[in-house]
Amino acid sequence: MTPVFIVCLFWEHAWGHPSALIIFIVASITDAYDGYYARKYDQITPEGKFLDPLADKILVSSAFISFAMIGIIEFWMVGLIIFRDLFVTGLRMAMERRGLPLVTSTIAKAKTATQMGIISFILIVLGLKGLSVAWTMTMLDIVREYRLIYNLTLAVTLFTFVTGVTYLYANKNAIQGFLEKE
Repeated sequence: MTPVFIVCLFWEHAWGHPSALIIFIVASITDAYDGYYARKYDQITPEGKFLDPLADKILVSSAFISFAMIGIIEFWMVGLIIFRDLFVTGLRMAMERRGLPLVTSTIAKAKTATQMGIISFILIVLGLKGLSVAWTMTMLDIVREYRLIYNLTLAVTLFTFVTGVTYLYANKNAIQGFLEKE
C-alpha cells in the first residue's frame, strides 16, 4: 500500500491528503491485525518475522521522507529516525544470522505507534488545509502558533533515538558476543 499512499500524498487534488490518511490508517491497522493473528494462531514464520517489521519501516520511512521533501518536517529528524531503524534492523539481521538471541522490548512497539501517530496527525493537518470551514482555520492556527508538527515530530524523533539506545543496552551482552566472534 506504500506506493499508493505516496501517490495520494503528492496528488494535488482535494482528495489527495484525505486519501493518503485513509490508506495509511488502513495499512497500519491491517498490519497490526496481521501480526496479532499470526501470534494468536501460532502462524509465525521466519519470513513473516523479517517482512512484517520491514513493511512497517518502509511505510513509516516513506511517509517521513515525503514529509521532509514537502517541507513539513526537518530532514535531520528523518535522518535520525531512519538511521536508528536501519541500524537496529541490520543489527538484528546480523545477530539472527549467527543464531544469537535478541531482546525485543515493548518500547519498540510504542516507538512504532508514536511514529504512526505523528504521521496520522500530519496527514490530518494536511487534509484540514484543503477544507475552507471556519473551525478548521482555528485548528490550523493553533497548529501553526504552537508549532505542533515540529514539536511533536521532535518528541517522536527523540523517543525513537532513546528506544535505539535502550535496544543497544538491553542487548549489550549479545552484541558483545557477536563482536567477539568476529
